[in-house]
Amino acid sequence: MINLNAATAEKLDGVPALKDHGFEITRYRVERGRFTSLRQLDEVPGLSGKTDGVEGDVSVGEG
Repeated sequence: MINLNAATAEKLDGVPALKDHGFEITRYRVERGRFTSLRQLDEVPGLSGKTDGVEGDVSVGEG
């Protein structure tokens, strides 16, 4: 399980549903703060509606 609030862009790119979006996810985290819900991934540029099934691979745990 990969923590959205602690993972590097490279780690996030390893998740099939997030492939090639690791940089945008980490930039979102820096600019807007910690993720509190997986639904926030829809706010990341390029990911809206593309994250179905990601809950088995990532979490928003402490980090």
